Amino acid sequence: MSCGCFGTSNWFKGNKNKNKNTSGQTNTQEISTDNVNLFSYNSLRSATRSFHPSNRIGGGGFGVVYKGVLRDGTPVAIKCLSAESEQGTQEFVTEIRMISTIKHPNLVELVGCCVEENNRILVYEYMENNSISTALLGSKGKHVAMDWPTRAAICLGTASGLAFLHEEAEPHIVHRDIKASNVLLDGNLQPKIGDFGLAKLFPDNVTHLSTRVAGTMGYLAPEYALLGQLTKKADVYSFGVLILEIISGRSSSKAAFGEDLLALVEWTWKLWKEERLLDIVDPRLTEYPETEAIRFMKVALFCTQAAANQRPNMNQLVKMLSKDVNLNEKALTEPGIYKSQTSKHFGGGGSSDETSSSQKNKGKQSLNAPANSAVLGSADSMTQMLPR
Repeated sequence: MSCGCFGTSNWFKGNKNKNKNTSGQTNTQEISTDNVNLFSYNSLRSATRSFHPSNRIGGGGFGVVYKGVLRDGTPVAIKCLSAESEQGTQEFVTEIRMISTIKHPNLVELVGCCVEENNRILVYEYMENNSISTALLGSKGKHVAMDWPTRAAICLGTASGLAFLHEEAEPHIVHRDIKASNVLLDGNLQPKIGDFGLAKLFPDNVTHLSTRVAGTMGYLAPEYALLGQLTKKADVYSFGVLILEIISGRSSSKAAFGEDLLALVEWTWKLWKEERLLDIVDPRLTEYPETEAIRFMKVALFCTQAAANQRPNMNQLVKMLSKDVNLNEKALTEPGIYKSQTSKHFGGGGSSDETSSSQKNKGKQSLNAPANSAVLGSADSMTQMLPR
């Protein structure tokens, strides 16, 4: 996987000053390469009016994002990696090489990059409606009206993008931080998954990766948060939480639900057991197909089951969301919840008073639960895929 922006490490040494004129000033001309545009720092500074605070449109784990306008009038999102970021040059190069080859309607497109002096900057296509977090879950002044067809399309589009990362990108990619602020919305409210700063590549023969846990509270799969076990099913869990946020219009990481102040997934499970799932639906949705809304919420519960190997894969989820399949609810098991260092739950697992070691043992038992039941009923049967 190569990128015209980068050759070997000698490129940085030998070409470090090629964008500078004889007076030592970096000129603003962008350099076109095979796969991605290489921008000078000054051109991006000009595009953002010296990274003016009024142009700041977001921030992530690795830095701040600004809106910019290139000299040809093209609006872009400019992600400046912070000096304090753990992401070094090699990680940045790896990210660029990966992103530059990934093309899908539901993935944010990389426009270019800047690797000049100590600056590490990514330039993405600009998304007019920001993110699900801002447009649906944020302050009322920034809300965008979304009817049921729009929300259903956002769920399905996000599933399609994630399925592409998991099953069609080479090598397969685990995003590791699927959440409302990382699903961006264009002018037509089409969803596009962004922020691959936490993405991790791994070959098919790797069962799981033990790595530093990177993600967001409220979306973390318990086996990943507790044990550091990363598979595609961790993304599936996060996606299930996202479905519930889109339907309810409420953030899983900023609110507690019901009289018992439950996590969103816990609350959904409780209401499902009580046959009151429609209580979750955003009151702003005055008209919606109840049967389809219930199916989407049940799909979310399949995604968030405690045992990772009982969750559907993303290709199955695209099918489950795109047509009225017969879900085998008898196969549905209790969700796994990770709340904090002092309160961890794997379905019906131990209490928060147990030791860390005991918690891990409980988690392993839950993770090893059998997965011999199909997610879908006989009307549209699919075999459950085990994590590789």
